[in-house]
Amino acid sequence: MNISDIKLNIEKILDDNKAKNIICINLKNKSYIADYMVVASGTSSRHLQSLSEILVTELKKLGINGCRIEGRDSKDWKLVDAHDVIVHLFHPEKREFYDLEKMWSEEIPKEKAMI
Repeated sequence: MNISDIKLNIEKILDDNKAKNIICINLKNKSYIADYMVVASGTSSRHLQSLSEILVTELKKLGINGCRIEGRDSKDWKLVDAHDVIVHLFHPEKREFYDLEKMWSEEIPKEKAMI
């Protein structure tokens, strides 16, 4: 399965499980950490936890093993490391505060790219 297919599957899994405001940011030519970043909101801390666990379980069913959840103790944020796709799940207020979409969506000058 290629990276684009993984990203599409992640977006579908999040949508099927009622994640809100799902945004995908292309990180190619911006960073080596991943090819894509998916940002979504959950409605509660329990919803965020469920989304992260369901995402890892469903990806494993698709043959994508070794995905990890960071922020297990946080009530406002979870990160799922799906190898070349990083997924941030936020409580809406924290998402607005960190505003990852703005930070990563802007064009980065070539000499500063590839962090």
